[in-house]
Amino acid sequence: MDSKLKRITLIAALSVVLLVFLVVVLINSEQKNTEAMGPGQGTKHPQSSEQETADISDRLLTGQIGDDLSAFLTDNSFFDREDTYLTQLEELMNRLSLVVTSVERDLRIQIVDYTGEPVIGRSFYVEIENLGEYKDLDKDGVIYIGDMEPGEYSVSLKPVDGYKVPTNSTKVRVKEQVEYMVIDDISLLVKTEDEINVLVEDFRQAISDGDQTEVEKRQTTENNTTLGIDVSKWNGEIDWEKVKADGVEFAIIRCGYRGYTEGSLVEDPYFAQNIKGAVAAGLKVGVYFFTQAVNEVEAVEEASMVVSLIRDYDLEYPVFIDTESAGGTGRADALDIQTRTKVCEAFCATVQNAGYKPGVYASRNWYTEQVEATELEDFVIWLAEYRKVPLYQGYYQMWQYTSKGTVDGIEGNVDLNLSYLKY
Repeated sequence: MDSKLKRITLIAALSVVLLVFLVVVLINSEQKNTEAMGPGQGTKHPQSSEQETADISDRLLTGQIGDDLSAFLTDNSFFDREDTYLTQLEELMNRLSLVVTSVERDLRIQIVDYTGEPVIGRSFYVEIENLGEYKDLDKDGVIYIGDMEPGEYSVSLKPVDGYKVPTNSTKVRVKEQVEYMVIDDISLLVKTEDEINVLVEDFRQAISDGDQTEVEKRQTTENNTTLGIDVSKWNGEIDWEKVKADGVEFAIIRCGYRGYTEGSLVEDPYFAQNIKGAVAAGLKVGVYFFTQAVNEVEAVEEASMVVSLIRDYDLEYPVFIDTESAGGTGRADALDIQTRTKVCEAFCATVQNAGYKPGVYASRNWYTEQVEATELEDFVIWLAEYRKVPLYQGYYQMWQYTSKGTVDGIEGNVDLNLSYLKY
């Protein structure tokens, strides 16, 4: 179960417990008030146990009491336990847990509350067996330790005033090298745009790999090609029924991005409504993620985030890593060719190991100058080149031929694509 779904389920369960507790307190209070009344003030004659059971049964049948409350209503000893339940509820809400993961010679230790959210604003200390204590210096609920020797470690949380900490240590294996496997609970690292400076982390880019022969109208869909679009928050509200009626057959939807400067993992605010709308309208869908990973570890993080977002959807088109310039100021813009290629490979391998079809999106210039394209041809290659006829000589299965297309249901320009994939 996804960690966010677990969190929602836990909160709902706690709400039910609290509601039941309040009902019990109210009933107990009414009983005590009745017992305190003197003669002539409404004192009721005691009922026999048979009469009480019959009354409760009648109230259940008439819907005055829910079935889930019947157990404690017939248990007189239950009404003297308010303090116990309140204490247990308070302990549960103040309980802390550790989420410890390793990608490559490192440890990421997250201190989370009973809902699974990192606890911020406190200086936590953890102790790693045979290494000593480490402090959450920036008070963000995360302690990161790099350059560790591979092997097995025990991690424990030091006592914290006002919180209940785990009594047992957490066992973890520090990996020798990166494994292209989805990171559990990566959703703890995913942020919304309300938590970042969007103006510096995600400004709109346009690939300039084209010339005056760019085709702004529909390319022919003969020769077994399929017409599609790719969209993100920059396309605003979309009427997907109109998009479908206008002849579009597939959509590649941005699910998220890594921030250009700080490197936060951020979900596209329009992702959920776009993919739901496209699927409901009958379009085939895939997704893409704008990378700013600077190494393979971060690429695995990005792929893990994508997988966590798409688990509830059926994708027929691939999961793409979008590798391009962020205007020269992005944290990954200066990567060398080998590192950038490894980033793409790590992303795609992680996606593939999770059971999805991976792909790489880039412009002609990027494929020829910024990555080793031949090392990526095991994955679906999506080419962006805005010309009437592409100059790119490499292998590709999808072609984004314009950023100036028009489609009913979308205001303004939209990217148009031809797919040669046989879906």
